[in-house]
Amino acid sequence: MPVIVEDQCKGCKLCIPVCPVDAFKPVNKKLVTIDQDICVECYVCVRKNACPFGAIQSLALSGTMRNFSHFLSDPTETKASTGVPGRGTEECKTNDVTGRTRIGQVGIAIDMGRPGVGLRLVDAEKVAMAVAAVGLEFEESSPLTEIMADKATGKLREQFLQVHLLSIIVEGSCPMENLPRVIQALREVEGKIDTVFSVGVISRVDANGYSPVLEQIDRAGLPRPIRGKVNVGLGRPLVND
Repeated sequence: MPVIVEDQCKGCKLCIPVCPVDAFKPVNKKLVTIDQDICVECYVCVRKNACPFGAIQSLALSGTMRNFSHFLSDPTETKASTGVPGRGTEECKTNDVTGRTRIGQVGIAIDMGRPGVGLRLVDAEKVAMAVAAVGLEFEESSPLTEIMADKATGKLREQFLQVHLLSIIVEGSCPMENLPRVIQALREVEGKIDTVFSVGVISRVDANGYSPVLEQIDRAGLPRPIRGKVNVGLGRPLVND
């Protein structure tokens, strides 16, 4: 974990704006410290050499929760269970091979804690339970799904609830006709959490490039997305639907 070596710190405060979750706190004019309860183990300060005097040093991580935070918050780490770095999976990026989102379905990726806010997993649980109640089925290989005590309800294991992360993605899928219910559930839960989230919707298009998702978004009163990712189907498909 990153720590401040007190006798090397000059109190210059150059490290403070580097931290994405404001874990660096001035103690006095000559010393800055790291609030370890806020730190998400992303190691941005270490990789960016945030201290010109070498006062930031990295100690070996100890404990399951610290390691969990590090693997999900540090984009240079690859989690063995997903094969990709960080807080989620590849989502739609390899859908031509994996077939995770099929015709008639939508994939949902609720990206929590970004940009630069972070979150406690208790808030991820609230969102997960809200969308599970309206029929979202969670992605099995997602890091968040791995720590669920009950995948049917989205309930997390108790020991993880106060873990602080840079971000995490609530991932799953549901039938296309359930999308309005998922959107409504997110509207209801957004005022009950102490972080931010953005919602990605993944869908297949027909031969003419059409998907009913945009019309569903219109009916929900949401602005149409101005950016997106397109999987053009260059891989060898494992499924045909």
